[in-house]
Amino acid sequence: MNPLLPYDLGSFLDTVLSLGLALVLGALIGAERQYRERIANLRTNVLVALGSAQFVDMGVQLGGAEQGMRVVANVVTGVGFLGAGLIMKEGANIRGLNTAATVWCSAAVGACAGANLPVQAVSLTIFVLLCNTALRPVVNAINRIPVREQAIEANYDVFVTVPNTALGAAREAVLQALAEADYPVSNLDLAPRGAEETAVIANLISISVKAAELDAVVARLRRLPGAKDAGWERSNAH
Repeated sequence: MNPLLPYDLGSFLDTVLSLGLALVLGALIGAERQYRERIANLRTNVLVALGSAQFVDMGVQLGGAEQGMRVVANVVTGVGFLGAGLIMKEGANIRGLNTAATVWCSAAVGACAGANLPVQAVSLTIFVLLCNTALRPVVNAINRIPVREQAIEANYDVFVTVPNTALGAAREAVLQALAEADYPVSNLDLAPRGAEETAVIANLISISVKAAELDAVVARLRRLPGAKDAGWERSNAH
């Protein structure tokens, strides 16, 4: 054993090869992210792959395959926290999910390299690059397809505003109208509209609907005695 090295030369060379493979494959994944000008660029993906490879390689050399598996589990958790920091919410939009997922895959590539699974590491890199490049035209093509209203899954609210004296009858009418239209209600809310009026709001279970059917329900509610306003609203399902 070489006294200048913590392990024998064979172990040291194994570590160098693992890190070299992680660097090359991480750079391939990161280069695509760099070209797309994403937050997690070339260096980020390389560093994630290198760190994962070193942790797993160290675990395997110190404690064998069983210890290596424990290290892999902790790498997955740690990279999960890193990926969460890449996800940003801007109003109703969420950005960075694909970038975070790519970093997660870079960690998996590094873990394979550190566990001396070069074929798996190379294969995963190829699939990640295919996902981020070859599937892009497919995503764009799908996004250009006109979406039918009944194909959209979302959260729907049906409401009617009535005098406070007619609340009981309005609640029953809303539930009955939606039940006859085969739309299940998750809960019923009341929202004051001034001192003498209240809106009865039915929250539908997140499903696909037909706008014409909800329009018919609303038209029925508008004919309720004392009804001031009625309608329905849609928000994206989460």
